[in-house]
Order: sequence, then C-alpha cells, then structure tokens
Amino acid sequence: MAIKTYKPTTPGRRFFTSLDYSNLTKKRPEKSLIIPKKRSGGRNNMGRVTAKHRGGGAKRFIRIIDFKRNKFGIEGKVASLEYDPNRNANIALINYVDGEKRYIIAPEGLMVGDRIMSGKDAPIKVGNALPLSEIPAGKEVHNIELVPGKGGQLVRSAGLSAQILAKENGYAHIKLPSGEVRLVRLDCVATIGKVSNSDYANISLGKAGRSRWMGRRPRVRGVAMNPVDHPMGGGEGKSSGGRHPCSPNGIPAKGYKTRKKKKSSDKYIISRRKSRR
Repeated sequence: MAIKTYKPTTPGRRFFTSLDYSNLTKKRPEKSLIIPKKRSGGRNNMGRVTAKHRGGGAKRFIRIIDFKRNKFGIEGKVASLEYDPNRNANIALINYVDGEKRYIIAPEGLMVGDRIMSGKDAPIKVGNALPLSEIPAGKEVHNIELVPGKGGQLVRSAGLSAQILAKENGYAHIKLPSGEVRLVRLDCVATIGKVSNSDYANISLGKAGRSRWMGRRPRVRGVAMNPVDHPMGGGEGKSSGGRHPCSPNGIPAKGYKTRKKKKSSDKYIISRRKSRR
C-alpha cells in the first residue's frame, strides 16, 4: 500500500500524507458483522476524567473480527478487502461454503477471490490458520494464540509478523516483533503471513485536526503546567521541571520498568525484548 502526498495548498496540507486505499474494495461493511461503538470520552460512571486526551472523533462501528479462526476444515473465499477505523491493519470479509460470513485480519498478499482454510490439514499458505505444531520452523506468522481456543492475542498490528525459531517439549519458540523470544504451546493456532498495511507507520497526520477526527484531544506538556497539576510543573521561565521525567501520577518515564517482579508468565519468556537505549 503506497503513501500519497499532496500539493501544499494550505499549511495543513504541506506535511499531510495518507495511504492509498485503491487496492481495497469500496463498499459498506457487512451489516451482520458490525455493532455501534459506544464512547466514554475518558470519563467513568461519575463523569470524571480517568483517561486523559480522549474525546470527540468521528462516529464508528465495531467490526466483529474472527480472532479464533475455528472453522476447521471449511473453506472460505475472500469476498472483499476493507478498511477498519478501529485498527491500523486492513480486514478481509470471508464467505464460507456453509454460508457463514466472518471478518479476519488481512495478511499481506491476500487478494479478493483467494481461498483460505483453518485446521491441521490446511495447506501452508498466506491467510491459512494452523496449530503451531503443523507450521514449519522459520515461517512468518501473526494472530497467535496464547491459550488454545481463546483466539489470537499476539502480533495483530499493521506490518507485524513473528517467526517460529524451534519446537521442543510441546512448545514453539516464537520470536516476537519486539525481539522477545517466548514459548507458546504447540496446540495454539496462528495465521501464516505478515499483517497487511505496513506503510501505516510512515504516514504524517500533518495537522492537529486530523488527530481530533480520531478522537484524540490535545496533550499539554507537564513542564508547561502548574505544580498542582503535574510533578514537573512550575518554576520561573522555561525550567525543565526540576525532577526526573515522570507521569502526572509520579511514575518515572524513560527506562523505569513497570512489569511485576514475579509475574506468572515469566517462565515462558526465554529472552527479553531489545532495549531501546
């Protein structure tokens, strides 16, 4: 998917870039697979803001995505490739031979008219979902389950893929996009291929209004606030806050680890993700 640039007819257009959606099917979403999205604007049941910088935005419908891929042995045909406002990846509408319709996350290379299948006997090709025990080592996968039958939880964002490094003792060694190597049970299902829409990371919003369309409100820097509003606030002139960078609640930023020391899933992590420093 290519990135479109525009003539700078206005200041907001100068740095505005968007994705080329010409490869997507221009159609309304499948009516049986959508529900209205209710918004809270970041407020709780008492009307108080508990999540900052949320509110407004265009009205959306939630597309019900099939993360479980549990129609084993039933072939489906890709009816359309569609835009989903609730995620950065594209989605594909699948028409199964038994008459059911479902949305799945569209992998890169999947085209309208392609046939896909789930299950142990499915061929090794893009879009098919198989247990990790049936997928050869070295293959790129996405939408990976952590608990058999629960549905894919890992690697679902645009342009991402994980790699199967090895299999032993009932577990697959999966290298995640972060660099972390993790054990996942071999009876968990994963989808072959890389998630579509990899150019999403390269677009420039170009103007503040485009963030507002997405339901994001302005974010004020902590050092620009008063001491009562933020730990880094106050001071004469352009002072840098007087203490280490932190959140409004005082939780340190820039390298402070927030993971619990004795988390139960630690035993499944072989090597930690790469440090950003």
